[in-house]
Amino acid sequence: MTPSATDSPVPKGRSRRNFAGARPVMADVARLAGVSKQTVSRVLNDHPAVRPETREAVLDAMRTLGYRPSRSARSLASGRTRMLGVISFDAARYGPASILTAINTAAQEAGYLVSSIALDTADHDTVVEAVNRLSAEGADGVIAIAPQQWVGRALAETDLGTPLVVLESALDDSTPLVTGDSRTGARKATEHLLRLGHATVWHIAGPAGWTSADHRLASWQATLQAAGADVPAPLAGDWSADSGYDLGRRLARRPEVTAVFVSNDQMALGLLHALHESGRSVPGDVSVVGYDDIPEAGHLLPPLTTVRTDFAEIGTRSLRLLLDRIDGPGGQPRVDTLVPVDLVVRASTGPPPPVG
Repeated sequence: MTPSATDSPVPKGRSRRNFAGARPVMADVARLAGVSKQTVSRVLNDHPAVRPETREAVLDAMRTLGYRPSRSARSLASGRTRMLGVISFDAARYGPASILTAINTAAQEAGYLVSSIALDTADHDTVVEAVNRLSAEGADGVIAIAPQQWVGRALAETDLGTPLVVLESALDDSTPLVTGDSRTGARKATEHLLRLGHATVWHIAGPAGWTSADHRLASWQATLQAAGADVPAPLAGDWSADSGYDLGRRLARRPEVTAVFVSNDQMALGLLHALHESGRSVPGDVSVVGYDDIPEAGHLLPPLTTVRTDFAEIGTRSLRLLLDRIDGPGGQPRVDTLVPVDLVVRASTGPPPPVG
């Protein structure tokens, strides 16, 4: 096939215009490479129809001119904004903050900007307002960190009109879900304490209605039942160290409590404080297992046994899933991604105290 005049590399020896001074634009690249602006646009968007020698000529012209394509130029060429939206709740907590950092890093590596909306409340109108704002900004896709079940319901009732990936709460049969494996994590924590010889395991749960808290609570109960152990009444915290401390003071007064599984590390920190204050040693009198493996967990006294969640992996996987949805055909089935968890055994767990 005879190449067209607009799709030909610059001939060897052609004199090159001096573009010093003004910032080069796409037309300058096209002129220097001897191609059309459309061909430059195709190279920018990695279009497969461009011949290798033409592509190299355009790239060479970009290097010569020091041309850096603007985001708006890419958007016009591709019909995309190269911007992704993220809706998050309780973003100050370690888990959501770590996930958001990973999403931003992965998006930057993929050539996307991220517009984040952190919400203090999760009522229906607030969620709809956030979705509308991201839609107005032209987000190519949205990741929703939806730890509470009612957030998922609000998103399900909202016509987003763009690809969506949800963390924690499943929406429907088509929206991809990414979450840490809370059920397995709770089972590992409870089994660890039972294997150490504790007759049963008490539980400080997260607030009801939070998907991870509900899953950990249910798995703790099921694991005790499967082992034939008594199931004590769970105590509900609010994720804070203060609530762990308040509930820990109640547990510290009960001599039969020798092992506690706590639904996050912040509450476990409060529990450790309460036990120490009451004169009950850890792990001599009471063993404690937390959840999340915050950076400080290994430096507590004693270092905390906990379930490690790879929040960076959750963020990275959610970003990849969203880009697959953006680039792929519509009507894809839902992909559920459970990110594995690990039990990190440290000095806060041991055998129960001797009887009598």
